[in-house]
Amino acid sequence: MTELKPWLTLYPKEIPASLEYDPKPVQQYLIHAAKRFPDKTAIHFMGKELTFQQVYDAAVTLAGYLQDLGITKGDRVSIMLPNSPQSVISYFAILFAGGIVVQTNPLYTERELEYQMKDSGAIAVITLDILYPRISKIIAQTDLQHTVVTAIKDYLPFPKNIIYPFIQKKQYGLVVHAKHEGNTHLLTEILKLPVKPLPPNEFNFEEDIAILQYTGGTTGFPKGVMLTHKNLVSNATMCNAWLYKCRPGEESLLGVIPFFHVYGMTMIMILAVMQGYKMILLPKFDAETTLKTIHKQRPTMFPGAPTIYIGLLNHPDLKKYDLSSIDSCISGSAPLPIEVQQKFEELTGGKLVEGYGLTETSPVTHTNFFWDRPRIKGSIGVPWPDTDAAIFSLETGELLPCGEIGEIAVKGPQVMKGYWNRPDETDQVFKDGWLFTGDLGYMDEQGYFYIVDRKKDMIIAGGFNIYPREIEEVLYEHPDVQEVVAAGIPDPYRGETVKAYVVVREGSLVTEDELNQFARKYLASYKAPRVYEFRKELPKTAVGKILRRVLVAEDLKKIEEEAEKHA
Repeated sequence: MTELKPWLTLYPKEIPASLEYDPKPVQQYLIHAAKRFPDKTAIHFMGKELTFQQVYDAAVTLAGYLQDLGITKGDRVSIMLPNSPQSVISYFAILFAGGIVVQTNPLYTERELEYQMKDSGAIAVITLDILYPRISKIIAQTDLQHTVVTAIKDYLPFPKNIIYPFIQKKQYGLVVHAKHEGNTHLLTEILKLPVKPLPPNEFNFEEDIAILQYTGGTTGFPKGVMLTHKNLVSNATMCNAWLYKCRPGEESLLGVIPFFHVYGMTMIMILAVMQGYKMILLPKFDAETTLKTIHKQRPTMFPGAPTIYIGLLNHPDLKKYDLSSIDSCISGSAPLPIEVQQKFEELTGGKLVEGYGLTETSPVTHTNFFWDRPRIKGSIGVPWPDTDAAIFSLETGELLPCGEIGEIAVKGPQVMKGYWNRPDETDQVFKDGWLFTGDLGYMDEQGYFYIVDRKKDMIIAGGFNIYPREIEEVLYEHPDVQEVVAAGIPDPYRGETVKAYVVVREGSLVTEDELNQFARKYLASYKAPRVYEFRKELPKTAVGKILRRVLVAEDLKKIEEEAEKHA
């Protein structure tokens, strides 16, 4: 077995190669937490705290109301909320009612929102008051029958709950007065109802879908990834096994990564409920607010993304705050620059390791070890228990030996059931039981894996294959570079040429020529960027992943406009 999975020889004795998974649906873990830790704080939100018993009671009350509205097993219900007590309550309520959660980004435009509601067939949505007008405009084009409305102020302590509506009015320029009538339902009114026992729902652990998690839509329209109860429970169980020094009921997780992203949902919300951890929630990432929260609330675990850690490290008042409570962080969603990892660990005294995964894998498949084993520079680590991974040739489809670059494929209990209503696209990514990730990488002889890039992001210039991540790693080492992304743009001679989009540190006067000289010290000439563009910020997803495709699209539009001028 270890010959086929060399990484198993690296596992410390505390991590078993295979785990036992309790075959019960995700929502059962909230029942268990409420019984085991009824009076323990489950959620801290901007000064307001809720115990596990309070979260459970609210979730069951909302679930009963949803059932009274006609929600039955398999119905899709959307959650369009930032990280908040309501987002946790709603998530478990939908599952208690027998529904399937559809996580919806609160930043979606009407067009994006309409597409997702139509594609999922959602019949109800739980959302914020300030988002209610947006939903109202698309209801007629969808299957939505009910809207449950809540507000940030509903879970703020006094006097923040009085002040916040005025801040909201100033920030968003609107005040929404939704009424508890017709097909609109106020969460505050629902939760005044008495808690009543839920009628039992039969669940198939392996087959029943818990959530439709939509992919980012980087290739075509977003697809609904069908994640079962087994997928989510197994991935959270793997994470718990990896974090073997963490203590049930004693850790606290900082929840900055949004729960509408699969990483935040599994590695923060489900893990916290499963292990009785406290969740310290922030509705959005703001560097100063995050630093203050860490300083005051002392979280021990901080899952994040590279841009979040970069934002904290570059805050001008960083030295004012004590971040020493942080013991363990898994960085996901994008490659973690080595310099960022080292600086963050020096600052906190904790461990920051790079992980890897996909929406389709619930999401984690690989990470580096936190303790007792050396981390390998530039590696995403090794596969988690019960997870297999291999490298396949892009040309022949054959399994490749150690050190050769090909497409990474994975197997494991966390791998999705498939894409919602897209059997053809499901068949395209599954081959002989393997899920093909679309990422290019290689495995070394020990079993550590390395990402070189997305298959679709690879730059082909003058016949050479160039991987943007390699360029970005080099430029991140320059002391004046805060953020950078590399991409291929059209070139009449080379086919494509390398362009670097750079955000420099505040007060920096670095020039294009200086960066070019620096890059050419460490990169072959054909890999070094030929074009640099300095920007104040880079476009990002809600979870902090830099949107390379948006930058490329902007350049393509400029090229087309120039061509039209000279036509």
